[in-house]
Amino acid sequence: MALASTLILLDSCFLSPGFRKHNNQQGEPLSFQRLQCVASQQTLSLPPLSLRNSANYQPTLWTHDFIQSLNNGFMDEKYRHRERKLLDDVRGMIVDENAQRLAKLELIDDIQRLGLGHHFDNEIKAALDRLISSEKQSQTKQCRSLHEAALTFRLLRDHGYQVSPDIFESFKDQNGNFKACLGKDGGGMLSLYEATFLGYEGEDILEEARAFTVIHLRDMKEHLSNDHLLGQAIGHALDLPVHRRTRRLEARWYIEAYGKRKDANKILLEAARLDFNIVQSSFQRDLQEMSRWWKAIGVASKLSFSRDRLMECFFWTVGMASEPQYSELRKALTKVTCFITTIDDVYDVYGTLDELDLFTAVVERWDIDAIHVLPWYMKVCFLALFNTVNEMTYEALKEHGQTILPYLAKAWSDMLKAFLQEARWSHDKHIPSFNDYFRNAWMSVSGVLILTHAYFFLHHNFSKESLQSLDPHHDLLRCPSIIFRLCNDLGTSKAGLERGEAASSIVCYMRQSGATEEHGYKYVCSLVDETWKKMNKQKGMGSEFSKAFVETAMNLARVSHFPRTGFDH
Repeated sequence: MALASTLILLDSCFLSPGFRKHNNQQGEPLSFQRLQCVASQQTLSLPPLSLRNSANYQPTLWTHDFIQSLNNGFMDEKYRHRERKLLDDVRGMIVDENAQRLAKLELIDDIQRLGLGHHFDNEIKAALDRLISSEKQSQTKQCRSLHEAALTFRLLRDHGYQVSPDIFESFKDQNGNFKACLGKDGGGMLSLYEATFLGYEGEDILEEARAFTVIHLRDMKEHLSNDHLLGQAIGHALDLPVHRRTRRLEARWYIEAYGKRKDANKILLEAARLDFNIVQSSFQRDLQEMSRWWKAIGVASKLSFSRDRLMECFFWTVGMASEPQYSELRKALTKVTCFITTIDDVYDVYGTLDELDLFTAVVERWDIDAIHVLPWYMKVCFLALFNTVNEMTYEALKEHGQTILPYLAKAWSDMLKAFLQEARWSHDKHIPSFNDYFRNAWMSVSGVLILTHAYFFLHHNFSKESLQSLDPHHDLLRCPSIIFRLCNDLGTSKAGLERGEAASSIVCYMRQSGATEEHGYKYVCSLVDETWKKMNKQKGMGSEFSKAFVETAMNLARVSHFPRTGFDH
């Protein structure tokens, strides 16, 4: 079966939603005390529509009618029957105990990068357990190539095993430098480079390895033709390492790249192509349902000043949880991110400071009786949000007997407080210090809000003790949010500088330190790297959170790098 045009990711028109959000919560239940609003409907002076700001957002390219017309034709049982046969064959390859060690590692890596890993979680874990067990039982250290050592390290770290980077000491010379001869080993250099991105803080040998490999990989790429497969793989990795890539986009790229290899396993390749298209059909079905929901609530048509970006919001949820079994999670997070985008435009573009004070207070109260103080457009926005979140809460109570509204409502309130602080800075044309900006910005970017909703859709049984870990300052929530914010700033700061806008991490750092724009970018990139190390450590040390939630949190960080993968944002 040819890949051709049927292998689609709905990716030709994706745009980054450019969220700006988040919160400052402690994880405790919301206190529903009455709060005094700062103004009343009678005292609020509303500017005429002609004086309102407008960002002149373009209409969405993904219209409701177009989305409803999507159909790639892979929902039929005949395709699922063929897939089951192919997956059984692949399963046999994984459990084959006669396969050589390196061949088994490369097979696991190919399976994961082709997007098939979710079918073989148990088999892959068993294979890696056997690998660890055989090494412990071996009396002599196994002789490995650089490629094998690096691939072993990357796969084991990625799956949460304890493995030391000291395995790379044997590739150094007597002076403590990586051996010069390694620079000629393209496959080894590429594998070592990819492995360095799973490092923890303080693992200096991985920093040395990255600097060493980057020099040699760039040189190799310069001397390889554009159609050389190694050169293409090097360029792909230097643009963004596999550890930081959105899984679904990586599968789309790797299927094409793997299909060009002379040693490609035809069964594995057919399974990957077929599975990709079947999963795409499920995504299209979810998207169509979300489009009907979005049209029915009418927020986009009523609030014409805001972005209508359902497709981009849905894409982000696919980046966070692409496995077919997470359909309900994707749909819930699509609703959440649609409201984030709309409310972001209320705070960034349309609302006055007096109105934003009122709206923030009403959301904090989470009380339908409080909306009489709001202008009409804010009533529409709040009621749509109120009904949607309450519906999620009802479903959780009905299906799982859990009351989650206090946590969700507080997450929304805390994020809007951060929105409000940004609006005040903008209104006063104030550029805060980098530290002040950063304390607010990683909360305003919405990562914790998104992950709070994700937690309740991934955990159906939780105790009061487990909820205490749902703290925005927990590294597993804070680190993805920091990366989200910094990547967003890296993608938008240049345009903001040209427009004279304030308040981004780069602008605030330049103003505070006197650094150039170039140094500002480098500093922010270094913060991204350091935050990834903390998040890697959090995954490697085990977690009170489920494996699914840990991966969802890391995927939020990965999809934050999305604008750097070749798409316009």
